[in-house]
Amino acid sequence: MSDTPQAVVDERVQKQSKLKKALIRPELGSICGTILVFVFFFLVAADSGMFSAEGTMNWTVVSAQFAIIAVGACLLMIAGEFDLSVGSMIGFSGIVIALMSVTYGFPMWVAILTAFAVAMAIGWLNGYICVKTGLPSFIVTLAFLYILRGLTIFLSIATTNKTIIGGVKEAAEGDPLAALFGGKVLTGLFSWMGEQGWLATFKGGSRAGQPIVDGIPMLVVWAIVLVIFGHFLLTRTRFGNWIYASGGDAQAARYVGVPVDRVKILMFMFTAFCATVFATCQVIEFGSAAADRGLLKEFEAIISVVIGGALLTGGYGSVVGAALGALIFGVVQQGLFFANVESSLFRVFLGTILLLAVILNTYIRRMITGER
Repeated sequence: MSDTPQAVVDERVQKQSKLKKALIRPELGSICGTILVFVFFFLVAADSGMFSAEGTMNWTVVSAQFAIIAVGACLLMIAGEFDLSVGSMIGFSGIVIALMSVTYGFPMWVAILTAFAVAMAIGWLNGYICVKTGLPSFIVTLAFLYILRGLTIFLSIATTNKTIIGGVKEAAEGDPLAALFGGKVLTGLFSWMGEQGWLATFKGGSRAGQPIVDGIPMLVVWAIVLVIFGHFLLTRTRFGNWIYASGGDAQAARYVGVPVDRVKILMFMFTAFCATVFATCQVIEFGSAAADRGLLKEFEAIISVVIGGALLTGGYGSVVGAALGALIFGVVQQGLFFANVESSLFRVFLGTILLLAVILNTYIRRMITGER
């Protein structure tokens, strides 16, 4: 017999197959969904112009709207919390900008910075109440959903006697900060592409010869920047590990020195930041603010994140997956229009895809944890 001791293999340490590693990737469901959605609408709506330059820009802008708020919701859900006040925050931030710039005459950059400061302060308050009282974030932010919506309507009516405030576009003219939210980039490139005949151009009128799609809106730029930032933060930094740990097992994370409370509060603040980015882009683009803006956006953001593979229990998810979930939303919403399908079916799609995503994510969680 050999005296060489045999290596003892710990049965808890099992080498996962490449297939299993691929199956438990949070982006898997959203990748498959994106491919299926594009193939479907390419077959049924390609002839309607959905994938022309103008059609592509339409569903890209809609997808970007979903993506901006989905990034914040994704990081917060991975940290183990929810924010149901996102939609109300959008309407509130927009009214703050309009009131300060149009009604009270402050420079637009002051109005924008104030809106961000107030929104992030409310995000901090949401997080502080949750971590200090132990109340579920679902309840706390549900309360703020109503508080902010009511406060938005009250402020608008009390100061202007109406719920829609116009004149924002005029107030934003020449403002350097407003250009970061309401302008377009690569306009010169798009004009050149129009001259080369690569893009459709206007045939008559004052804009004759100019491309119909004349640039990339800053809303899309913000979506791309936030997705890249969120992905880098989550996968390449120690703080990203803290986010996962805080949502996976908060008590165990505290034992190893993770500042769980601070992480959660900062994620609430970041969610409020994303909502205000959305609101600012929307207000400057439309030239007005309305007290009812952002209705149901909080649920659309959460659905995007769930489609992207995040678990409702926290500790697992992907910003890239959430961005793909937002892309699916944008393509389907606009695709139904191009395919001449009743638009109300979009809500049916949302409910169906949410249910399927939750079932898939539950199965993945059981694969990871070994639960039955």
